[in-house]
Amino acid sequence: MSKLTFKIEQTDENARAGVLQFQGLESVPTPVFMPVGTQATVKSMKQEELEEIGYRLILANTYHLYLRPGEEVMNHFGGVKKFMSWPHAVLTDSGGFQAFSLSDLSKYTEQGVSFKSHIDGSSHMFTPQRVMEIQKALGSDIIMPIDDCAPFPADSNRLKESLKRTHDWFDLTYRYWNDSGMVETQNLFSIVQGGTDPELRKISARVLREFDVPGHAIGGLSVGETTDLFVPALKAATEELPVEKPRYLMGVGTIPEIIHAVDAGVDMMDCVLPTRNARNGQVFTSAGKLNLRNLSNQLDDRPMDETCSCSVCQRYSRGYIRHLHKTNELLAYSLSTYHNLHFMKRFMEGMREAIMTASFTEFKLHWLAIYGQASR
Repeated sequence: MSKLTFKIEQTDENARAGVLQFQGLESVPTPVFMPVGTQATVKSMKQEELEEIGYRLILANTYHLYLRPGEEVMNHFGGVKKFMSWPHAVLTDSGGFQAFSLSDLSKYTEQGVSFKSHIDGSSHMFTPQRVMEIQKALGSDIIMPIDDCAPFPADSNRLKESLKRTHDWFDLTYRYWNDSGMVETQNLFSIVQGGTDPELRKISARVLREFDVPGHAIGGLSVGETTDLFVPALKAATEELPVEKPRYLMGVGTIPEIIHAVDAGVDMMDCVLPTRNARNGQVFTSAGKLNLRNLSNQLDDRPMDETCSCSVCQRYSRGYIRHLHKTNELLAYSLSTYHNLHFMKRFMEGMREAIMTASFTEFKLHWLAIYGQASR
């Protein structure tokens, strides 16, 4: 647990190259993609493999770790980082998105989110204060507040309701964060909401930028909307957020989405997409997405990506990894995931270098030509 500082080293129009510095930990260059380790594990990956690729900031999830293994276990082990043997930075989501995605098991109230466990059906309640208490036990470096993530599409009344709840809950969260002493050890971000309405995004950002917190997140995007709705809503938020603080776009992982996010001034993003796609046999390459399960790969002795320097591409063929996927061998998951996370790390490094050398536009056009414009 450590205090966070953020320094912008270079800009190229709205795109920013910076450094997140956690006291006592290695610095994290931005823009940064953060792998998702929902249940204190990035699926099929060992922690030393994440380190080998170069990751120093990953996610874990408050909702899932609250249900299993629970606060008692987290307190016993001294937090999620010691529990999972990860000596680097961790960001924990609040559980707000899980309430959104498991809407048949949850209900919004003015006090918080009541929900039934997807595991055993037991009843629980997440209030702003309760979510902070759980994340205190988790001991994560960046913590997120409970928010109301409206579905897409949502009408104006539902979006305004979402904003009021999110802002009211954040006021309570912020007070608890300060009064409990968490302000000294854990870094709270706000979450801007507003759906695809640019004006509501601006209002939300203006309200939340008044709070003295280390950073700001943007939630409720990449939930089904098209690029022509995604981009204006995102830009409306970033234009109103403080320049000097990191901006985190939650749940974004396609190549076009990441490019549009950085183009709008976002510094941090996360998504399960690279790991989930890998388990389904789909990998990212310098030539576009590759479906390893396709018959065309059966006799292919080339690596997944002939330009990739990862240890998997240096050793294994498409034909072999296809065989592993087709026979449901566990090694298929770890090899494909390792490659996808290596690809994402090098992609983000290339983007950062493009910003540092004022060539972000060329970088953007190159990758959009390969991966297309769609946000989903």
